[in-house]
Amino acid sequence: MKRGVFVGRFQPFHKGHLELIKKIVKEVDELVIIVGSSQYSHRLDNPFTAGERITMIRKALEEEGIQLSRIWIIPVPDVHQHALWVSQIVGYSPKIDVIYANEPLTRRLFTEAGFRVEPIRLINRGLYLATEIRKRMLTGENWEELVPSSVVNFIKEIDGDVRLRDLNKTDTVY
Repeated sequence: MKRGVFVGRFQPFHKGHLELIKKIVKEVDELVIIVGSSQYSHRLDNPFTAGERITMIRKALEEEGIQLSRIWIIPVPDVHQHALWVSQIVGYSPKIDVIYANEPLTRRLFTEAGFRVEPIRLINRGLYLATEIRKRMLTGENWEELVPSSVVNFIKEIDGDVRLRDLNKTDTVY
């Protein structure tokens, strides 16, 4: 059995993430999706909780018809020490065969730890970027076109876009 790992913060989960996962599941028997920085929420750069991000991912994969029995979604907190980070991922995950990553530090750390690391072709990276989506939420621009419809519905259900705008306020507003 071949098991791959894909790491992200998913703040929020978007169509670019979904397209990458669709490609990866064609190459592996099981995919471990690591929800990184899991301890952070209610911040401008990390507005959603780990549980909310896991829910977004599950809903999007279900909407896409991806078999959830082939998917592990695991929240992993940051350790803020590069020497320990790979061990942290390995400790939270079932056995790993291959890492899918483009981010240079992630690639380097897993390569140095002896893992096979495969690149993944990013889909329209300038557009499908969580930073861009959060910016659009803050400015009232159309962010919905960048995330799967199930994720749009979930974010609206939890008032996630409103939360982000509230987090951007200062105490001088009141």
